[in-house]
Amino acid sequence: MTQQRQFIDLNCDLGEGVGNERELMPLISSCNLACGGHAGDLETINSVITLATKYNVEVGAHPSFPDRENFGRTAIKISFEELKNSILKQIDLVKESCHRFNIKLHHIKFHGALYNLSASNEDYAQFITRLIEEYYPEIPIYVPFNSAIGNLADGRVKLIYEGFADRNYEKDGSLVSRSKNDAVLTDLNRIFEHVFGMVNRNEIKTISDTILNVNIDTICVHGDTPKAVQILKDLNHNLLNSGIEIKALK
Repeated sequence: MTQQRQFIDLNCDLGEGVGNERELMPLISSCNLACGGHAGDLETINSVITLATKYNVEVGAHPSFPDRENFGRTAIKISFEELKNSILKQIDLVKESCHRFNIKLHHIKFHGALYNLSASNEDYAQFITRLIEEYYPEIPIYVPFNSAIGNLADGRVKLIYEGFADRNYEKDGSLVSRSKNDAVLTDLNRIFEHVFGMVNRNEIKTISDTILNVNIDTICVHGDTPKAVQILKDLNHNLLNSGIEIKALK
């Protein structure tokens, strides 16, 4: 019999130009800051970290392909050496800001196409694993459960397994493409059932009605999802009423 979790981390991608950080921050326990690749800059990072420290929210870096035009959601042709230099610059921008605020960088979560490629492509999974091993061995990364990077990096870097509250899943564990209908969930009842399945039953029901067995540590609501604030308010209310605390992994 599966033992129910007593707490779950709720995370959100912030600093991406939506401007709703003040509303979102009291509702989450960790955040992922855009750091110049797909969005964000030093001024935004400092502003969001100021809010995060006020609400005791853990801060992570959210690097991506250096591609603002496509918001980091398209795989661009770039060498691994160029990509490494860009990622290091992005992460260090957040890490140095955290140092100025006297807090530690809590985690790293890759964004968009880079996140998806690391989940499905062994070359990218190996590239990211080696980068973290060499430059940030003490910092955990958010990754999908039973993904290429999750399996390859296990035992080599610190992993925190992530699920998505506002996204549907394919039967192979990948997210339904945003180009397809019903990729993004917005109905509050469906979202809570989706999240409660991950937290309470260690299951994800896919878009084809198959069941994935998972072990989820953190759940993301995208900051640019319609009704993101309302979704997080509803999740906070229903999870707490179900005896599940909202808390980041330390």
